[in-house]
Amino acid sequence: MFVLTVDQKGSRRSGDRVDALLRQLEAPPGTYVRSFERTAGDELQGVLDDPGSVVSLTVDLVRSGHWSIGIGIGAVRTPLPASTRAGHGEAFNLARTAVTRAKNRPAGVAVDGTDAERAAYAQSGLDLLAAVVQRRSDRGWAAVDLVDQGLTQAQIGERLGISKQAVSQRLQAAEWHLEPGGRALSVHLLSAADAKVVPS
Repeated sequence: MFVLTVDQKGSRRSGDRVDALLRQLEAPPGTYVRSFERTAGDELQGVLDDPGSVVSLTVDLVRSGHWSIGIGIGAVRTPLPASTRAGHGEAFNLARTAVTRAKNRPAGVAVDGTDAERAAYAQSGLDLLAAVVQRRSDRGWAAVDLVDQGLTQAQIGERLGISKQAVSQRLQAAEWHLEPGGRALSVHLLSAADAKVVPS
């Protein structure tokens, strides 16, 4: 199981962003094991069982630049209560130590798990993916977002008012070609880190 504890950076300077993020994280039932809730101050927490969702959410949070993200991988006490705030277990404790470490890491992401070695591999995968995301310019994101919507480079050029060649150059500068593999690798490593977890 994956518990994500997310803490806002610099809330005293920028104001509270938690409510806005909670609205962004609203999803159909079943998307999360337990939905994200504010736990204390400018912090929120959710429980997930899908490593792909963990990776996608981490990328979105790193992109915003406003959050420290702690990912705890381990068992949770079952049955889980309806409220995330009432949850207990190793994954919750590990998410707490991870978010504390995340505050001092370049990408603001940290992974702690029951299997420390596998969690460290997952950490490395997310670090590499986060490095690509953090370097991407607004122009790069504009092109990448349209690719993700299924548009061709010619269509993107029309949308952005630039040539197809310029679109290709933007995508190359954005290191878009690295992202799919980075996501797949991170999903694989998170899955491996979760593989030996036995519910308590």
